[in-house]
Amino acid sequence: MRRISIFGATGSVGESTYDLIMRAGGAGVFRTVALTGGHNVARLAEMARSLRAEIAVTAHEANLPALREALAGSGIEAAAGAAAIADAACRPADWVMSGIVGAAGLVPGMRALAQGASLALANKESLVTAGELLLATAAAHKATILPVDSEHSAIFQALVGEDISAVERIVLTASGGALRDWPLDRLASATVTEALAHPNWAMGPRITIDSASMFNKALEVIETREFFGVSPEQIEVIIHPESIIHSMVGFHDGAVMAHLG
Repeated sequence: MRRISIFGATGSVGESTYDLIMRAGGAGVFRTVALTGGHNVARLAEMARSLRAEIAVTAHEANLPALREALAGSGIEAAAGAAAIADAACRPADWVMSGIVGAAGLVPGMRALAQGASLALANKESLVTAGELLLATAAAHKATILPVDSEHSAIFQALVGEDISAVERIVLTASGGALRDWPLDRLASATVTEALAHPNWAMGPRITIDSASMFNKALEVIETREFFGVSPEQIEVIIHPESIIHSMVGFHDGAVMAHLG
């Protein structure tokens, strides 16, 4: 039975991962090692119970009593804090989803790679802050990193069977976010509510705000440079409001491979 862990289980990526696992058979098909979350303790406990996880960890120590109460009688271990999340990542698993937002996802991801796991990486900050170290850790432990962000997953799939030296350019697409059609002089007065009104996607608030400011795309440029080893000059970004093409790879022979969804 395949062993899995989900870090950031109660976020948007974690919820999607949970949904896929449940549709594939849930606890009857997968052995869940660890689930982690933040303040949504009730949902974390619900997920842990349905997947019969070994351990559930909340990032906030003040939430530990509530988590223990929610898991009472289940036999599932409860823990809290950054150190507990890092320890949970040391538990052997075959496949680990890294969906924790921000630099907090780096240590658990590194610990999972050190166990030789396949790391499904939705935490772009890991590559932005320590890409070289992350890739070296994966290589040292014969572990695999699978990009989960739609743009980088698209590039990854387009490059299957291809030689990276044949690549002329990589094109990241951007929806433009909630403020994409605003005149520049109006941006200074944008409210949080307006910036959160993404025209295409229902995502967590952090990523939605970063999309509205285009800061998220800047991080993705760095992530592309680190993961695929191309030069910054080979990376382009275009606004694509329809969000049908997730990324494109252009080759020296003039061909362009696009991933659509």
